[in-house]
Amino acid sequence: MAVFYILLLFMIIAAIIAVETKDLLSSIICVGAIGIGTSIMFLFLRAPDIAITQIVVEVLGLIILIRATISRDLTFITGDREFFGTVISVVIIFVIFLAGIKVFETLPDFGTPLITEVANAASNTYIKEGFAKTGAANIVASVILDYRGYDTLGEATVLFTSIIGATIILRKKAKKMLEEPDK
Repeated sequence: MAVFYILLLFMIIAAIIAVETKDLLSSIICVGAIGIGTSIMFLFLRAPDIAITQIVVEVLGLIILIRATISRDLTFITGDREFFGTVISVVIIFVIFLAGIKVFETLPDFGTPLITEVANAASNTYIKEGFAKTGAANIVASVILDYRGYDTLGEATVLFTSIIGATIILRKKAKKMLEEPDK
């Protein structure tokens, strides 16, 4: 449980830095750190499918935001980097790495289904009562569309929203500039 609180503290600090920093690129990197922390927390909560979705959306979002930032806000590093800032960055990365390792240790061994370790897992109910309660011809369809319908809807919404956002940010030219008059 200490790992959970360490990740939560890390995410809160990154959120505060993202809001308070004057540099746009640093703010985006902090938002990415929050997303990575969220993904590790999903792993800690034994939701690897949501963690994978989170990391995919986070990476795509970061690429798009960094691309948009670099094209609008040129950031140059002049002079030597501060030694203290570099050390703090390396320590934070190392702590997050250790937290990720601890979270992976809590997961069951690869190939071991969770239903064998948890007696009252939801998947046991899905298998036993899926056909009778949903009337579906396929047990996978009954789980995805009946038992976890809202979850599937949420994942599809996140995916399509990411695609629409990427399309809007990465298009070559806006249809109308702000200073152009309405037609």
